[in-house]
Amino acid sequence: MSQLANIDEVLKSHKLTQADYAHIKEILDREPNLVEIGIFSAMWSEHCSYKSSKKYLNGFPTKAPWVIQGPGENAGVIDVGNGMAAVFKMESHNHPSFIEPFQGAATGVGGILRDVFTMGARPVANLNSLRFGNVRGDSESAKYQRHLVRGVVEGIGSYGNCMGVPTVGGEVSFDESYNGNILVNAFALGLVKHEDIFLGVAEGIGNPVIYVGSKTGRDGLGGAVMSSDSFTEESKSLRPTVQVGDPFTEKLLLEACLELFKTDHVVGIQDMGAAGLTSSSFEMAGKTGAGMIMHLDKVPAREEGMTPYDFMLSESQERMLICAKKGSEQAIIDIFNKWDLDCAVIGEVTPTGRMELFWHGEKCADMPIAPVSEEAPILDRPTSKPAYLESVNSKNIFDYPVVSNQEAFEKLLSSLEIVDKSWIYNQYDSMVQTNTIKAPGSLDASVIRVKQNGKAISMSSDCNPRYCYIDPFKGSAIAVMESGRNVAMSGARPLAITDCLNFGNPENPEVMWQFAQSCEGIKEACKELNTPVVSGNVSLYNETNGVSVYPTPAIAMVGLNDDASKVLKSSFKAEGNALLLIGQTKGEFGGSLYVKELFGETTGVICDIDYSAELRLWELVIKANKKGLIESAKDLSMGGVAIALAKMSAVSGLGIEAEVAFEKDNLLFDESQSRAVLEVKSEDLDSVIKMALDLGLSVQKIGVVANDNFKLNDISMSVSKLKEIYFTTFAKTIEQDL
Repeated sequence: MSQLANIDEVLKSHKLTQADYAHIKEILDREPNLVEIGIFSAMWSEHCSYKSSKKYLNGFPTKAPWVIQGPGENAGVIDVGNGMAAVFKMESHNHPSFIEPFQGAATGVGGILRDVFTMGARPVANLNSLRFGNVRGDSESAKYQRHLVRGVVEGIGSYGNCMGVPTVGGEVSFDESYNGNILVNAFALGLVKHEDIFLGVAEGIGNPVIYVGSKTGRDGLGGAVMSSDSFTEESKSLRPTVQVGDPFTEKLLLEACLELFKTDHVVGIQDMGAAGLTSSSFEMAGKTGAGMIMHLDKVPAREEGMTPYDFMLSESQERMLICAKKGSEQAIIDIFNKWDLDCAVIGEVTPTGRMELFWHGEKCADMPIAPVSEEAPILDRPTSKPAYLESVNSKNIFDYPVVSNQEAFEKLLSSLEIVDKSWIYNQYDSMVQTNTIKAPGSLDASVIRVKQNGKAISMSSDCNPRYCYIDPFKGSAIAVMESGRNVAMSGARPLAITDCLNFGNPENPEVMWQFAQSCEGIKEACKELNTPVVSGNVSLYNETNGVSVYPTPAIAMVGLNDDASKVLKSSFKAEGNALLLIGQTKGEFGGSLYVKELFGETTGVICDIDYSAELRLWELVIKANKKGLIESAKDLSMGGVAIALAKMSAVSGLGIEAEVAFEKDNLLFDESQSRAVLEVKSEDLDSVIKMALDLGLSVQKIGVVANDNFKLNDISMSVSKLKEIYFTTFAKTIEQDL
């Protein structure tokens, strides 16, 4: 094991400090070689070690009677009844997607699917949460953002469709803060029987360590380290750090793994994601305190002249590491050969607690596993309240000119935040596997049937970055509430979240303050709403040339409806049905779409949050739906009651005749929390009103579903015009260069 010259350059290229180097020498009790430096660099990167964020992630609520597996595994697991479990997680692929949108997004989907089927589950649903910069206009930036949208959507669609996993929903938003860094967050959910859940562990001295899947190449070298730094203009030349995906190989890998899981050959299995063979081997052995020997010359190679360093740090896709029972090697090789996949026994479990790597019989690395996994620096970075908040929080709705409701309605309705995104979701197969009940475009949560038990799983991804910009604590809490509310509007009980915490540069004290506040907001909301965090991901350094993205803690909520035949719609069912507005309208315009679209600003404050009102709203909708008393339900969020009703109208093709008694005209666009519109048959009206009042909720009848006109207070538009704006605006915008 040769010593390193020019150590300063080596450390710099591996994003390690002199203090890290001193710590490494202490751990090894000697100088490291290049392979060992590479391993430390990957394991101690922001992406793998959470060194800037770990301090704030402690204390997330992670337990409930229905939680089977919380954070710390490939994905979280919750009980969904009758011996079935849902396995789910959300991951970011932001940096790769900005550099190479198609492959970056595609491999993001591939990675999250592997996280799910590594646990023994068959993936049954994908969601995605996407953020782009300004796509409107003829500027070079807007043209480039449109190119990114097209590339990302094609990448997601291509991979998911090839895998035969439906993309059932998601969210996309646009803001100038993402001009320099787009966000691509992928969510996957799978189903598995309780007894078939597998964990990523390596144990049992002498048990073989087996490599399966694609051959290893040099693609993705340094990927985990690259995601632990900010972008500059030069970053666009980082294509070699972006992996290339092959969904057809992944489909074979999925089927081979699920076949393998039916045997009793497997002790543990781990996806090779960020940092590839390094993270998978160290994590599997680290969980049990075992040691491991690996012979890197036995790893199937795709390229000539590869080195131990390349094998340990490559992020080639579609690969798994298995700890198997001794004696089962040939049986496992036979399964993977049948599926035309590489399979090689590359090592074994040892009692030493050390990772010993060999290259053609010669030892090329020898490291204690525990300190590499556990002694990554936990940073206590300085925090300071952002200077911008004083001016942003000091403005309110009265500082802006009065705009007629009709003008405001037309402007908000055509906002890219609001209009239908069928241009995106039509590129995804949402119906494959034939379990989809609420597909993309049907508003609020997406829902799939669980064929094994007759229940339905509801899921929704949400975050309003404008709220998080003006108040990261409350904005993040509202993201949890909003995702839960969307799930409740489908008739399902919200049970647990996975999150993807996207922030700027942690070396900026203002960004760390945003992050700390956001974590506290999520903790509070999850605790109050009894929806624990079961998995998640942190993505920092979303910054280009010193400009950080808005704080964007994407929250994906998963809930359960006991009866798949009672999934609630979010658009109108029939003319003549009554419309009820549930919840209090308080005059909230902080971070609102109204101020953003009409005046181009993100300002204001967020009022106090009432978790009790939120839970009572969920209770009303879930219970009334069980009794068959509600025809449809839609939560109020961006654009308030006017835009919620407009969406319901566009999707159903039905109009409304409604009058809401508000003190001020513009309260039609207020964004107060814990509110919903319910569509109720006239014969059920009294029952639903009584249920709402018994729960202490404010309720008012505001009108009825009508035929072909949308009439709300002083706003009027034909349904045909409303539909044209809602369904055609997005495609016209994104395709204007083509």
